[in-house]
Amino acid sequence: MTYQHILYSLQGGVARVSLNDPKTMNGVTEAMGHELVDALDRAAYEARAVLITGEGKGFCSGANLAAAQDMLADPRRDVGGQLDRAFNPVQLAIKRMEQPVVTAIRGAAAGYGAGLAAAGDIVLMSENAFFFCAFAHVGLVPDGGATWLLAKAVGRVRAMRMMLLGEKIGAQTALEWGLATKVVPDERLDEEAMTLAKQLANGPRSIGMIKRMAWDALDCDYETALNAERRGQRDAGRTEDFLEGVNAFVEKRKPRFQGR
Repeated sequence: MTYQHILYSLQGGVARVSLNDPKTMNGVTEAMGHELVDALDRAAYEARAVLITGEGKGFCSGANLAAAQDMLADPRRDVGGQLDRAFNPVQLAIKRMEQPVVTAIRGAAAGYGAGLAAAGDIVLMSENAFFFCAFAHVGLVPDGGATWLLAKAVGRVRAMRMMLLGEKIGAQTALEWGLATKVVPDERLDEEAMTLAKQLANGPRSIGMIKRMAWDALDCDYETALNAERRGQRDAGRTEDFLEGVNAFVEKRKPRFQGR
């Protein structure tokens, strides 16, 4: 697929996927959603970590409502249809892929962008970044998995504040609430994000197992999580990276993981 709405590059085992419509602060259309799914599928085959960010001054301003105006005259319109066709597949691809995903947020992570940002396994925010669940302001409901992701991250009451009142939640508050992993100066966001992504890309094979198990644990009971850890430890213990990790520990050197 030729990308017209996103940028894709591969560097040091990291697939950098960037929303590329700065004039709308990266408002998402169905076409962009399809390209994101393709890029994530590509990254699942050729990268060991993924970095998702946005070009320009904003991460993502949400769905591009201007592009959807042609449906307003239809009383049977189904605004949710685009979620099935383009947006939900992006969220599911992030969750299901083995590669850890870093989301790097500058400016607004609004509407669908809030869910996209929160779906990262590592959420890095610049000091001027903010979450903005603006759905109630335009008569819609949250999407992009926000109802689930935000409640899991910050608790029901805070998630309700974000969604019902539509308040902007700045980077420092997001960090304090557990919605962000780290906050950095704006001029350092890109560098810090790539550094973190490369660190993950250079990690052991078990990194992907950890991601999968952590996501699965959110939907299971304690006993099921214990059983998953047991199976995961078996699989991790059979990797070449485990042998390298033990040898490096014994030899008092830094391990050289190969992702195998």
